[in-house]
Amino acid sequence: MSPTFRSLHNRNYRRYAAGGIVSNTGTWMQRVAQDWLVLQLTASGTALGITTGLQFLPMLLLGPFAGLVADRMSKLRLLQLTNLGMAAPALVLGLLAVTGAAEAWHVYVLAFLLGTAAAFDNPARQSFVSEIVSADDLTNAVGLNSASFNVARLVGPAVAGLLIAALGGGAQATGWVILLNAVSYAAPVWALRRMDASALDSPAPSPRRPGALREGVAYVRGRPDLVLVLVVVFLAGTFGLNFQLTSALMATEVFDKGAGEYGVLGSILAVGSLSGALLAARRPTVRLRLVVVAAVVFGVVEVAAGLMPTYASFAAVLPLLGLASLTMITAANTTMQLKTDPGMRGRVMALYMTVFMGGTPLGSPVVGWVGETFGARWTLVLGGGVTALGVLVAAALHARRTRVLTPVGAAGNLGPRVWDDQAVARARK
Repeated sequence: MSPTFRSLHNRNYRRYAAGGIVSNTGTWMQRVAQDWLVLQLTASGTALGITTGLQFLPMLLLGPFAGLVADRMSKLRLLQLTNLGMAAPALVLGLLAVTGAAEAWHVYVLAFLLGTAAAFDNPARQSFVSEIVSADDLTNAVGLNSASFNVARLVGPAVAGLLIAALGGGAQATGWVILLNAVSYAAPVWALRRMDASALDSPAPSPRRPGALREGVAYVRGRPDLVLVLVVVFLAGTFGLNFQLTSALMATEVFDKGAGEYGVLGSILAVGSLSGALLAARRPTVRLRLVVVAAVVFGVVEVAAGLMPTYASFAAVLPLLGLASLTMITAANTTMQLKTDPGMRGRVMALYMTVFMGGTPLGSPVVGWVGETFGARWTLVLGGGVTALGVLVAAALHARRTRVLTPVGAAGNLGPRVWDDQAVARARK
C-alpha cells in the first residue's frame, strides 16, 4: 500500500475514515445551507455572525470539561452519543425549514445545541485516532483525516449550492440540504458500531477525583513542548487563519471582484490545504521543529499574499498558504497526541481545540477593524507578520527554558517525564 494511505490497512481505521468523510461532507453542506437560511429569514449579516458565534461558543465554555469527559469514559461510546447529539438539532432545523416554520431564533438555539454536541465530540474524536492506529501510523492517520476534511470542504459546499438552486433557492430548499446532513451522521455511528473494540488501544478511564480539570492544565503548563504548540496555534488561529474574512476583503475591496471570483479563491486555497494534508500523511515522523517552521513559513507567505498586485498573483499564492497552514495544523495535532500521556489525552486535546478555535472569535473582530481602518491588504500583512514574529519569539523562549531544564532530564534519562510528574504533583496539592 502507498505510504500516503498506509493507515487504511487497519480495518477499524478504514471504517472510521469512511464514516468521517460522509459526515464531513454533510457538515459542509449544512454550513452553506444554514448560512443561506439565515440570510433568507433575516437578510442580515449581523444575524449570520450571531449564528456562527453561537455555534462556536460552546467550544470556549465547555471545551475543558468535554476533555475530562473524554478521559473518563469510552471514546467509542462517547462518539456514538455525540454524533446522535449533532444529528438531532440538524433534523429539527431541517424539518422546520422544509415546513416553512423556521424563524431566526430557531436557528440560533439549534446552532448552539449543535455546537454543544460538537464541543464534546471534538476532544474525543481528536484523541480517539491514537487508539485506533499505532504510534507509527498516527502521523499518517492525522494527515488522512485532514485530507478527508478538505475533500469534504471542496465537495460539500458545491453540492449544497447546486441542491439549493435546483430546489428553488428559498428557505425550504435549505431545509432539504440540512436534512441530508442529519442523515449523514448515521455513517459514523454505523462505522463506530462496526469497529472491533478488542483491537483498540484504549487507556483505562481516568478516575473521578477533585481537581481533575486543574490537573490537566497543570500537566500542560509543566510541558514546555506542549505549551509551545499551544502558543503557535493560538497565534495562527487568532491572527492568521481568518481566510474567509481576508479573502472576501481582498476580492471585493482590492481587486473589485464579485461573489464568483471570491468562491474561486476558496477552492484554490482548499486545493493547497488538501495537498498539505496528503504530504503530511506521507511523513513518517513529526518533530516540534516542523510545527515552528511551518508556522513561520505560513506567516511569511500570508504577508506576501497581502502584497500581491493583481487578483491572479494573489490566487497563485493561495495554494502555498493552504499547504503551509495544513502542514502546521497536522504537525501540531500529531505532536500534542504523541507527546501526551494516554490518561491525559482527552483533556489535553480539549485544551488544544479550545486554544485553536477559541482564538478566532477574538481575532476576527480585530482583523476586521484593521481592514476597515487601514485597508484590506493590512489584514494579511499584519496577521501574517504577528504570527511569524510571535512564533519566533515563542520558539526562542522555549529554547531558553529547555536549556535550563535539560540537565534534570539528562541526569536520570527522564526528560519531559520529569515535567509531567512535577505538574501532576502540583495539581494534586
